[in-house]
Amino acid sequence: MPSTTTLTMLFYVYILESSTDGNRYIGFTNNLKRRLEEHQSGKSFSTKPRLPMKLIYFEACTNENDAKRREHYLKTTGRRRFLAKRLIAYYKSKL
Repeated sequence: MPSTTTLTMLFYVYILESSTDGNRYIGFTNNLKRRLEEHQSGKSFSTKPRLPMKLIYFEACTNENDAKRREHYLKTTGRRRFLAKRLIAYYKSKL
């Protein structure tokens, strides 16, 4: 019988939204807390000029390649449709 105490490494795909211009940033990491701290402290070239950033969505995967594929998908035009459906309450609360 497999052990239930074995920890599985997780890989995260996340979406940040800029409080200054409303633009979103999509990223991938294996340590979400550390990566968010890097973004907020200005260590990320991509988001530094748009601080502060707010985490609005994340997904966790147990396989790195699955997470990378998901990140790629969310960076395509399919993302708009997905986010519109997935984050209905979030977007309504902003109105």
